[in-house]
Amino acid sequence: MAASAVSICSNALLLLGAKPINDFNEDSDRALLAANLYPLISRSVLRSHLWNCCVRRVALAPLVDAPVFDFSYQFSLPDDWVRTLQVGQYGAEVDFRTEGRKLLSDQNPLYLRYVAHVSEGDWDDLLVHTMTVGMAAAMAYAITKSTAVVEDTTRKAQMALRQAQAVAGQDDPNETLGDSRLYAAGFFNGQLS
Repeated sequence: MAASAVSICSNALLLLGAKPINDFNEDSDRALLAANLYPLISRSVLRSHLWNCCVRRVALAPLVDAPVFDFSYQFSLPDDWVRTLQVGQYGAEVDFRTEGRKLLSDQNPLYLRYVAHVSEGDWDDLLVHTMTVGMAAAMAYAITKSTAVVEDTTRKAQMALRQAQAVAGQDDPNETLGDSRLYAAGFFNGQLS
């Protein structure tokens, strides 16, 4: 079954020993709490890591109005933008600045690789888990009135993020430092092979 914002919050409430919710609009303090915290916590979790399931690529066209100084073009960030990963093509990254919801650069078009706020149904299992324990940590005191539960759920949320980062590091190919003779010489006591 695909995850949703409500299912993530319901599972977080269950982790805290509370009743789940069926809708953010239901008449309960739990639903109101979840509905208010979820947008902030979800964007925070998405910004905290390079979630491969949320990475998008676009070629941006410049806006009509150029920046007043320093750069030739300005571009609007995509509506679903959460975090910039790369500006320019791999190996040919370009100088840029982010100001508000705009990117400034001398490059046109501007290639952007970024973390997007995508539907929870498209999230991988580790992101769903990390978000669930993150919501549990955010709601812990309001639901349980226990600082011990807050500390425990916060620790679990941090561990879930570290686990996701470790797994994500295995998803992508290893980066190499190059095969140059000069580089190799440093590892073989100056003896070139």
